[in-house]
Amino acid sequence: MEFDRLNEPVMDPKKRIKNFNEFTIAPENEQLNEQGARCMDCGVPFCHSGCPLGNLIPDFNDAVYNNEWERALNILHSTNNFPEFTGRLCPAPCEEACVLGIVNPPVSIELIEKYIVERGFKEGWIKPIQPKKRTGKKVAIIGSGPAGLAAAQQLNRAGHKVTVYERDNKIGGLLRYGIPDFKMEKNVIDRRLAILEAEGIDFVVNTEIGKDISAEQLEAENDAVLLCMGATVRRELPIPGADLNGVVQAMDFLPHNNKAVDGQHQREAKYNSTDKHVVVIGGGDTGSDCIGTSNRHGA
Repeated sequence: MEFDRLNEPVMDPKKRIKNFNEFTIAPENEQLNEQGARCMDCGVPFCHSGCPLGNLIPDFNDAVYNNEWERALNILHSTNNFPEFTGRLCPAPCEEACVLGIVNPPVSIELIEKYIVERGFKEGWIKPIQPKKRTGKKVAIIGSGPAGLAAAQQLNRAGHKVTVYERDNKIGGLLRYGIPDFKMEKNVIDRRLAILEAEGIDFVVNTEIGKDISAEQLEAENDAVLLCMGATVRRELPIPGADLNGVVQAMDFLPHNNKAVDGQHQREAKYNSTDKHVVVIGGGDTGSDCIGTSNRHGA
């Protein structure tokens, strides 16, 4: 009742479209303490059920309110392997489920989550955790997106030897080549990847199962194989003209741009929207990403 909701401050659009960097501005600690104070510590908290991970939201809100940031980080990591990803990219169904949201703007849960984990990295609290003993079991994981990475960390901490296979040239799946850098800069992935490698997980890139390694070989060499592939198979438009020049699929456009931003290649004319009139079909996150990318090209 004493504090208003704080949405994450952002840079002016005219400035932020000049590059592909993240454009959010970090609030002060005191502001985040106040946002934690807005949580009502409900007797029956619905934010838990709204969150697909079951994050212990009132608990870490209370820790932030009391300025106990390391405790907040431990609570958050108990259910969430990578809060730095969800704190940037999650659509925040927890906030839709927040009881305060019935009569007022809901608690800024995703904002608090993001800055708990960023504080953790800044303070050096996030360190590799080696398993206390190894089981002798080997697990192969196909796909290095968020599902593959989370499964790898959990299975490794259980003591199994984990190898993650990725057909692209870098780890991260859609985090790397689907999400534009202005939503999440790729050093956020690399920072966590260094920890996963230090925990003992092996990563193999440029390797497509079924082409470079047979499924039979993978099964023979491992005790279990976990399928964590993403949804990169595009949906065709079932209308005349869908194959004409200038019609580009998002899952071709966005990865090509991300690799150009990463310096891996020059942007091809086909995927360059500079000075072009752009129509985006589809109004979800992917459509939004195409709009933000086209704006930064100068469409």
